[in-house]
Amino acid sequence: MSYLKRFGPLALVAAVLIWAFASGVAQRLAPHNALHELEARRHVLEAMASGHPAAAVAGYVCAYALLVGCSVPASLFMTLLGGFLFGPWLGGAAATVGCAAGSVLIFAVGRTALGDLLRGRAGGAIARMEAGVRDNAFLFLISARLLPVLPFWLTNLASAFVAIPLRTYALATLIGVLPGSFIYAGLGAGLKRAIDAGGRPSLALLADPRILAPLCALAVLSLAPMLLRRRRRDGTI
Repeated sequence: MSYLKRFGPLALVAAVLIWAFASGVAQRLAPHNALHELEARRHVLEAMASGHPAAAVAGYVCAYALLVGCSVPASLFMTLLGGFLFGPWLGGAAATVGCAAGSVLIFAVGRTALGDLLRGRAGGAIARMEAGVRDNAFLFLISARLLPVLPFWLTNLASAFVAIPLRTYALATLIGVLPGSFIYAGLGAGLKRAIDAGGRPSLALLADPRILAPLCALAVLSLAPMLLRRRRRDGTI
């Protein structure tokens, strides 16, 4: 039982990752294929969302959490999908919950055998995180979410290797992914409007002021934690 508890989560993550890449799911959900997948599968997905709205939202949150929890690189697609199916507000909220839940899941897995196996391979990233954690774990994690210098999955795993309490990690992750979730869900809703109007999904939508303005706000917001940390080090606050 102790062996299963220690290595079971690792086996589950490995099984889902193998399935995702072997079946082609990971490739289809990659950022460069996100727009094509939304267009190709829109009728099936919209039928599911309109026919069983509550179940569709619940299933979406669970699927998002599972993908993030197994480090499948599908966050952009899933957040766009939330806005596409449920609109910017409900879609953004569902994406936030799914992303945060999946991050907590892989954080927990990272404290089992997976952490032991990957700690040496990610030593440099962990060292950088430990320096930030010593300063302020909560603020560092929010900065890592808003300004993702490290890949999202690596931040999730590396956080488990250092002394970050679960409550701090969960709250900082929830706050950190919140702005981006709503902004990209809004982009997904914009893609749906474009398709419904007879157009084709395109990243040209980024030029729409309704999309461009929130993206610029996110870029500015991502700098706020770094500025706050610098002012704290300088003793001005």
